[in-house]
Amino acid sequence: MIVVVMGVSGCGKSTVGQKIAERLGCAFRDGDEFHSDANRAKMHAGIPLNDDDRKPWLEAIRAYMDEVTGSGNSLVVACSALKKRYRDVLRGPAGNAEFVYLKGDFELLQSRLAARKDHFFNPKLLLSQFEALEEPADAIIVDIALPPEAIVDQAVEQLRARAAHRPAA
Repeated sequence: MIVVVMGVSGCGKSTVGQKIAERLGCAFRDGDEFHSDANRAKMHAGIPLNDDDRKPWLEAIRAYMDEVTGSGNSLVVACSALKKRYRDVLRGPAGNAEFVYLKGDFELLQSRLAARKDHFFNPKLLLSQFEALEEPADAIIVDIALPPEAIVDQAVEQLRARAAHRPAA
């Protein structure tokens, strides 16, 4: 199983993703680790990434997913995955990724980003992420106003329900 915890910056992808991975007994990887130095510098300077910037990043994440699942393991990845075409890359040809969308309003996310320290993401980019966001119709959607444990509870319950109804490979 591959789970992608997605949403705009500040929604809790890393925190929630780690907790989901712990509950499912699998590895966790933060998609931010796959950004190039150039992408990090752009975001730090307050310049939104474009599709050309994101393409090698998304492909690197997908390659890692294939590596992990190719050895028979499950994985949880935190990745913004803002647009449908980005999610399609992450879903891969086998369509073997489930998405958990951490949904929140702009004001809450803005306050979270203002409190965050030592991160390359410039909070001025939050608006551009909301503008780019194409909310997924097929994801598990969880409200980030809930406490982290309740978010994880809801996500894991729905992931397990989907896995139980998935045909055997």
